[in-house]
Amino acid sequence: MITGMSGSGKGSVLRALEDIGYHAVDNLPVDLLPKFAELASDSASGRRAALVVDARDAAGLKKLPAMLRKIRAMLPVRLVFLEAANEALMRRFSETRRPHPLGGGEQPISQSIELERALLKRVSGLADLTIDTSKFNVHELRDFIRQKFSAEGDQGKILVYVTSFGFRHGLPPDCDLVFDVRFLPNPNYIPKFKPLTGRNPAVARYIRSFPQTAEFIRRISELLVYLLPHYVREGKSYLTIGIGCTGGHHRSVMIADDIRKNISLAGFQARVTHRDIEKPV
Repeated sequence: MITGMSGSGKGSVLRALEDIGYHAVDNLPVDLLPKFAELASDSASGRRAALVVDARDAAGLKKLPAMLRKIRAMLPVRLVFLEAANEALMRRFSETRRPHPLGGGEQPISQSIELERALLKRVSGLADLTIDTSKFNVHELRDFIRQKFSAEGDQGKILVYVTSFGFRHGLPPDCDLVFDVRFLPNPNYIPKFKPLTGRNPAVARYIRSFPQTAEFIRRISELLVYLLPHYVREGKSYLTIGIGCTGGHHRSVMIADDIRKNISLAGFQARVTHRDIEKPV
C-alpha cells in the first residue's frame, strides 16, 4: 500500500512495481480496501498487489489507520509512505502545472501542502517504509523501487549517494552524514586551478599530493564500509553522504569521487553527484 504527499512520486512508484509484476491499482477509495484485500488473498494472480491511496480521497484517508488494522488481519501488508521537502513538492507542482488535490487551484500550493501534512500525520506513523524522494529524479526512484521490491533482488541492499557541495552555498538538507574537507589546502588559490574542478587530473594530483588527503579518504571509506551493514540491519534503504569544501568545485569533488569508488569496490551500490560544481567560482 502506497500513500504519502501529493507530488512525492506515488505514481512513479506504482508503475515501477507494475513493471516487476505487481497488480497495480491507483486511487482506490479507502472504503474499498477490505474488498480489494479479500480479492487479493483469494486470487493467485493477486498475491503481489500494489495500490495507492492518498489525499484524492481525503475523507476516506481519515479512516485509513482503522482500515489498515482490519486488512492486516486478512493478509500481510506493507505500508510505504512517500515524503519530500516542501521546496521539492512546490517545484514539482510548478513544473507539471497540476492543481493540488486539496486546493483545487483556489489556494496557494504551500497552504495545501501543510494541510495535507496534517491530514497524513497519523498515517505516516504507521509506515513500514518511509522514502524521502527529494533526492531522487524519476528514473532513480524507479530504480530504487525495483531494487527494493523485486522478487529476485537482495532485500538487504542499501543505495549510497555521495554528494559534494560547497559550504558557502549551504548544507544539503537531505544528508545523513557530512564530512568537512576544508582542512586541505585549497586549489582555488592557485590561478591555473581556479577555473577547473576536482575532476581535472592536474587538480586531483595536487589535492592528492598532501599525505592527509589519502589518509582521510582511507579512514572515511573504512568507516563507511563498516557502518553500511549496520544501517542495512536497521532497515535503512539509502544513505546520503555529504562531502563539503568551501565552494564545492575542487576538494569535495575529487574526494567524493574517490569515496564513491571505494564504496563500490566494497560491494555496495553507490552514486555520486556534485551539487555545486556548475556554480560560479
